[in-house]
Amino acid sequence: MIIEYSRKRGLHLHDPFDFRKLKLVFKAEAPVGSPALRGIVIADRDNALVPVDLIPVLPGTPHDDNSWATAYRKMVELARELNWIDVDANAIRVHIEKNF
Repeated sequence: MIIEYSRKRGLHLHDPFDFRKLKLVFKAEAPVGSPALRGIVIADRDNALVPVDLIPVLPGTPHDDNSWATAYRKMVELARELNWIDVDANAIRVHIEKNF
C-alpha cells in the first residue's frame, strides 16, 4: 500500500490491497506542516507518522469493501505489536521515498 503525494492529486492511496509495503511516496515536495499533508508528520529524513484514521479516508481506498477494512485493522494491530505505532499521536510509522 502506497500513500502518494503529488501537487496535482494531493494525497491518495495506491495499491490499497498490498498490506506488506506501507510507505509514503512524494512525487513532489510538500512544505513541512502543509495542510495538504493532512496531519502527516515527518519524523526524520526517512520516516513519517501517518495518522491511523487518515488512510481509510484517502482517495483510492476501497470504501465499500469490508474485507479491506478488516485487513487494514489487522495491519494496524501488527504494526502496534512491532512498535510502529506512536500511541500518543495514534499514527503509524512509515518509510518515506522521494520520486521527484
